[in-house]
Amino acid sequence: MKSPKTSHQGQGWSLDERDPKFIEQVMPYWKWFYDHYFRVQTDGWHHIPPQGPVLLVGSHNGGLASPDTSMMMYDWFRHFGTERLCYGLMHQSAWQINPSLAKLAVKTGAVRAHPKMGIAALKRGASVLVYPGGAQDVFRPYKDRHKIELAGRKGFIKLALREKVTIIPLISVGSHETLFIMGDCYEQMKVLHEWGMPWLNDFDPEVFPIYLGLPWGIGIGPAPNFPLPIPIHTRVCPPIVFERYGREAARDRSYVNACYDLVVTKMQQALDQLVIDSGKESLC
Repeated sequence: MKSPKTSHQGQGWSLDERDPKFIEQVMPYWKWFYDHYFRVQTDGWHHIPPQGPVLLVGSHNGGLASPDTSMMMYDWFRHFGTERLCYGLMHQSAWQINPSLAKLAVKTGAVRAHPKMGIAALKRGASVLVYPGGAQDVFRPYKDRHKIELAGRKGFIKLALREKVTIIPLISVGSHETLFIMGDCYEQMKVLHEWGMPWLNDFDPEVFPIYLGLPWGIGIGPAPNFPLPIPIHTRVCPPIVFERYGREAARDRSYVNACYDLVVTKMQQALDQLVIDSGKESLC
């Protein structure tokens, strides 16, 4: 299957703009942050087979900076090299919020979070990275930092079933302390929007967090941030294999729901264990 085409480069609608040479150029910068700023610990990479496509399903933290995501990317390239294909499904709003940064992300393998792009990547033999929880996950309140939040989105389940690929979960702890999310005032902002206040960049942000962090101190809204230098522990979890696959399975709503619940349960169990292993237990 050919990747969807567009006349606009850098817009995330092509699989051909990923640039291994560019990735090699940014690796030393990622390495510095990995070794010295976030002091990353990681394990579980033996769960990823040495070849062939898999669907990497992550839970990410820390606002728009989402440092655990970039550290996972660095580890992928460190373990498998820049030539092994892996594409990340990135929210469409990224091109509205920061077009320049989005174009750079495209060079590292980011594509639009659209089923056509996920299918095209898997048919090419590439692995695909997806964070189904989106804004609700990356901006979840600090009290929920150790809770898996996939926001009820099941498109990744249908993708795995249709394309008959194994799901491998990615989790982390520490990253949510790089930005302290105190709460969310989205419902109040939605009322103001209904009264006539426009959304910034003319799109619904789905969340409107209140937080403490750099560079704003106290901030409101899904604005870019610079993460605090908190140690991060990432983990690649054992593969999740379903009982049946194929188009018929992907169209079975009850089966899709059951598969989704299984993934959330497995990821939560793994995150609970990672919290213990990392010494991050808390009464909060």
